This record gives sequence, structure tokens and C-alpha cells, in this order.
Amino acid sequence: MDPVSLEQLLKEVQSGQLTIEAAQQRLLHLPFENLGFAHVDHHRQLRQGFPEVIFAAGKTLAQLMAILGSLVERASQILITRLDPDKAASLKEAFPSTQYHPVSQVMTFGLAEVANRGRGLILVISAGTSDIPVAEEACLTARIMGNEVEPIYDVGVAGLHRLLAYQSKFREATVFIVVAGMEGALPSVVGGLVHRQVIAVPTSIGYGASFGGIAALLGMLNSCASGVSVVNIDNGFGAGYVAALINRKD
Repeated sequence: MDPVSLEQLLKEVQSGQLTIEAAQQRLLHLPFENLGFAHVDHHRQLRQGFPEVIFAAGKTLAQLMAILGSLVERASQILITRLDPDKAASLKEAFPSTQYHPVSQVMTFGLAEVANRGRGLILVISAGTSDIPVAEEACLTARIMGNEVEPIYDVGVAGLHRLLAYQSKFREATVFIVVAGMEGALPSVVGGLVHRQVIAVPTSIGYGASFGGIAALLGMLNSCASGVSVVNIDNGFGAGYVAALINRKD
């Protein structure tokens, strides 16, 4: 349940359109619903402004069906991350209103158009084409949370002139998400060019000495540019969520 729905419910009770007993039934599963294997948090949108996000990795199809079914009844916007194509196809068949984004392996559900809640533009920059899946996860997360998002892909430090060609766009952005693997240098470069928050996302892209993203993570944590913060390896969702919170106008 979101704040708008709760306000409408209280108004219906106040006006006599809805009995107290009927309102109690609607609120029966607030703040959470126990499915046995999961406690679905229906109160999260009221507390934090966005419903509980489903992390699909490690969950069975039956578990995902039950959790999504519970959320669909009570949330206007739903996000599922790390969802493989086979499970996505089954969920899509059961819930036709969902949309699967294969590049990022994200599924979204929306009963209504997402209202713009942002103060400005979130710019998502990737160092290479191989970093796009993580960058797209960040984009979709920020968009479904009500933000204007634009991507700029494949502008890493191996050809710095590509990045510098977008400096006019930098002046429009309120928050930056910078996604990079290998040595993870790009967030430091962007951090030295802008006066806004830079959220750095290390990816597991790279050869052996990148250690599955640890080299990029350590490089970003040791950035000499002020205003650079770092999320976990391949955590595009986390970056998109934080950027949305920073960009919120209310």
C-alpha cells in the first residue's frame, strides 16, 4: 500500500462509503504477509517510498510466483532483479502485465504511469559495452522510482575524448552513476569533472588480475576525486536506488 491509497482508504471510512470492518480487511496484511518461506513487507512503500524489491537469484519459480502474486495485489510498481530468462517467461505467462528486460535481467510491473519524483536528471555512464547489463539495472531501478534517466555507454578511459564530448550533458545532471570494470578508473575521471554526487559501480568485467571486480572496487574506494561513493560489485540496483533517493524532490 502506498500513501495515496492509504489516504483514499481513510477518506472512504470517514465519509461512510466504507465500513470499519471492510477497511480492516484491506489492512489485514499490513505491515507484512507471512508466506512461510518469506515475510513480504507490504509496509515498505509507506516507510520508504517504494515497495519491497524481489531479488530473484536463489529463489525457486514457485517462491517467485507466490511473492509476486502477493505484491501485485497491493503495490502499483514492482521490481524484480537478477531474474533468469526461463523463470521470467513463466512469470510473464502468469502475470501478463509484467515486462521483462533481458539485457539487465530485470522484470518490472506497473499498474499506472510512474510519477516524476526527481529534482533533475540522473546520468548513467558505462566505461564499456560489457558493463551495460549492470548499467541498465541501475537505469531501470531509477526510472521505476520516478526519475528521468539518460544513459551514456562505452566512454571509458581507453578513449577519453569520447567522454569529454558529453560535458554539456554533465551540466544537466543532478546525480551521476558511473559503471566500470577492469581497473575501475572512470568514476574518478567523472568525479574530477563534475560538482554532483558520483555513485561508482564496479563490475566483474576484466581479465584474471581484475579478480572478478575486486580490482575495480578497490580502485573506486581509493578514488582521489571528492564526491565519489561506491556500491558493491555489479550492484546496479543499489546504485539506482541510492541515486533515486538523492534525486528526490520531496
